[in-house]
Amino acid sequence: MCGIAGFYNANRDYLKDRTRYENVLEQMSAVQRHRGPDDSGIWLFEHGGLSHARLSIIDLANGSQPMKKTEAGKTFVIIYNGEIYNTEELRNDLIKKGHTFSTTCDTEVILTGYMEYGPDFVKQLNGIFAFAIQDPYRDGVCLFRDRLGVKPLFYTIQEDEIIFGSELKAILAYPGIRPVLDRDGLNQVFSIGPARTSGCGVLKGMKELLPGHLLFCSRDGFHLKSYWKLESHPHEDSYEETIEKTSFLVRDSIRRQMVSDVPICTFLSGGLDSSLVSAVCAKELKKKGKRLTTFSFDFVNNDKYFKSSSFQPAQDRPFVDQMVKFLDSDHHYLECDNVTQADRLYDSVIAHDLPAMGDIDSSLLHFCSLVKPHNKVTLTGECADEIFGGYPWFHKEECFKAHTFPWTMDLNARKAILRDDFLNHLQMDEYVKETYEKSIAETPTLAEDSPTEARRREISYLNLRWFMQTLLNRMDRTSMYSGLEARVPFADHRIIEYVWNVPWDMKTRDGVVKNLLRQSGKGLLPDEVLFRRKSPYPKTYDTNYEALLIKRVREMAAGSAPVLQFLDRKKLEQFLTSPSDYGKPWYGQLMAGPQMLAYILQINHWMEVYHISVE
Repeated sequence: MCGIAGFYNANRDYLKDRTRYENVLEQMSAVQRHRGPDDSGIWLFEHGGLSHARLSIIDLANGSQPMKKTEAGKTFVIIYNGEIYNTEELRNDLIKKGHTFSTTCDTEVILTGYMEYGPDFVKQLNGIFAFAIQDPYRDGVCLFRDRLGVKPLFYTIQEDEIIFGSELKAILAYPGIRPVLDRDGLNQVFSIGPARTSGCGVLKGMKELLPGHLLFCSRDGFHLKSYWKLESHPHEDSYEETIEKTSFLVRDSIRRQMVSDVPICTFLSGGLDSSLVSAVCAKELKKKGKRLTTFSFDFVNNDKYFKSSSFQPAQDRPFVDQMVKFLDSDHHYLECDNVTQADRLYDSVIAHDLPAMGDIDSSLLHFCSLVKPHNKVTLTGECADEIFGGYPWFHKEECFKAHTFPWTMDLNARKAILRDDFLNHLQMDEYVKETYEKSIAETPTLAEDSPTEARRREISYLNLRWFMQTLLNRMDRTSMYSGLEARVPFADHRIIEYVWNVPWDMKTRDGVVKNLLRQSGKGLLPDEVLFRRKSPYPKTYDTNYEALLIKRVREMAAGSAPVLQFLDRKKLEQFLTSPSDYGKPWYGQLMAGPQMLAYILQINHWMEVYHISVE
């Protein structure tokens, strides 16, 4: 993967001040160098500029960007972040149409395809991507983002000028851009966070290109267009046919995403999803006489402190051991201690340019940094729960009936330490209700659905639009912070389009959660793993970690920390001295009392380092 950034204004000639704007492009690339440490490049033209930081995965020698290609005296230029998994098919089609290629990388295929078909070529791509193309015929720049939003692309429009980048820090590197939080942004942080509304960049004026959309910038203005959306259709396949098609799609996606000119690895938790990905990869590599490298993550002394709960019923390690033996993989057990996990909270903020998922985020960032010295590309089991209905809120009656986001059903924990006047300013309940209802209204409906099945669609849509996006953001930022490319085979749009329309009874046949995925994976895994009850990403249960966070929060509260303007000191002290309920998360499945403290520390660090002003 890579980092891209740039700017465009049809009414300005940047070449008149070439040195200044080339330096701006260099700086926009430099602040994203972690995303692409192998190479960098810039391209300044009359009405704009493009910059690129490259992580070399395909065609290591010839894939430098910005990449240029000329046709009939007109030069097209692309900057691209991502990976296309049907590159060979697309290249062969373009060769038949008379095009030639000087590289083997997917970047040239995208650029050539655009030259042949125009912006609609994006519909032919199977992959994860964000890219920008300078189009000389249309005299503009077109921005694209993949269907599910796996790869990020932020932008802001200041009068006639658009500034964009893979990460917010690239935009903030542009002269005159200042980070400001208004009421909407504050609600995103305190009421919705660590999730955020699709298309929202949290900071005032910042947006993120919507998944499945393109944005064309020209003299005619800025035109946003959807090129893909989820659609509801009657499911006509039998149960047996559904299993067969799901099995094909999952295995085909994993195989396609193994494409790389450098060795790949997988994250292996011992759960169903990562084990399926690892099993397919191991099988394919074995055909070539190669052995799969796998990594698992845990915390120092977690075997001593672990507490079983309805969300996390069992430890992963015994299942990891079983899978390592089953796969004969070259396995690495990685651990994180309390101080490292707490210290990495601040790195996590820099990775996101926003407060994130507390130590659920910081620990993954640390683990990714340990993987990078071994491998540049990894495949993960992310997204299967959102697609196949693995989370508890798909099944619990109270979640089914709740008129709110099922992973944040009670806002009281969020309110517990905030000032009364600040709560009155936020109006959290109304904000969350309005945001929730807007999302529900977007759900693709089907007239034939019963009320129960229609509600299943709503919950599924919320998961795809919100919870999955949060975890995709987490995976992208935590991995790219160390220049590690993390791929997500379950987020293949073909899988999502197909499984979306599969009736709930088929997804959970015989009352077994994610049974469709389990049945489609038969023959790949031992039954003990194939039918293992879900256990989410690990977290520490060491009370010494919570004590460390409490110490840091108290140190923060003793000074003039910017987050204190939102906090009630008496409420905060009461929170710090109250016993934590690890089994009652305030967000998702894992973010309980200690993660609230971690989140507050992250908000404060964000405001300090980025010099956030509040209006």
